[in-house]
Amino acid sequence: MYIYHPYQFGYVPSADETDMLVILGGPMSPNDDFPWIEEERELVKTLMARNVPIFGACFGAQLISLTLGGEVTQAPVKEVGWAPVYRQTDVIPGLPEQLTVLHWHQDMFSIPTGATRLFSSDRVANQGFVIGHHVVGLQFHFEPVADDVREIVVNDFPYINGSVLGQTAADILATPVPAANQQAMFRILDYLTE
Repeated sequence: MYIYHPYQFGYVPSADETDMLVILGGPMSPNDDFPWIEEERELVKTLMARNVPIFGACFGAQLISLTLGGEVTQAPVKEVGWAPVYRQTDVIPGLPEQLTVLHWHQDMFSIPTGATRLFSSDRVANQGFVIGHHVVGLQFHFEPVADDVREIVVNDFPYINGSVLGQTAADILATPVPAANQQAMFRILDYLTE
C-alpha cells in the first residue's frame, strides 16, 4: 500500500501501479484548476475502463462524479459533525439502513450517469453512489478512527462554524466513532474487491 499526497507533491500514481485507488478528502474542490486534479481524473477513467476498484470519500467522491460527467456544487446547507445517513439501495449486501457518520462538507456531487444512489441524509440527498461492482463514492466519512477525528478537528476547527448540525468541536470530539462505521467500511471494501 502506498499513500500519495498529490496536493502537496504533485505526484499521481500511474494506472499500471494501481491495484485499487482510494481518494480521500481535503480542503480543495475537484472544480479547482490544479494539474494533479486533472491527472487524478484521467487515472479514474483509465482504472474504470480496467475494472480496478475505486473508493472515494468527500473530495474523492466529488472527483469521481465530476469525472463521469456529474456536477459538484455548493450544497443547500453546510454539514459538519455527526449525523445519520440512510441506505437507499440493497446493491451492497449487509449495510445497515441507518448509520451515524462524520460529515465535513459544504459541497455536494450529483449522482453520475450509470450510478445508483447509495446513501442520503436528512439535508443532502446525494450522500453516496455505487457504480457496478468497482466504484463507490461517499460524501461523508466512514474511514476515520478516533485519532483521525481528533486530527481533523484540531487542524480544521474553524470550518465547523456555520454548520447546520450545530455541533461544537467539543461535541464532535466527545462523540465516539460508531463501531458500525468500520464494519460498513469493511463491507464496502469487500464488495469492491470481490
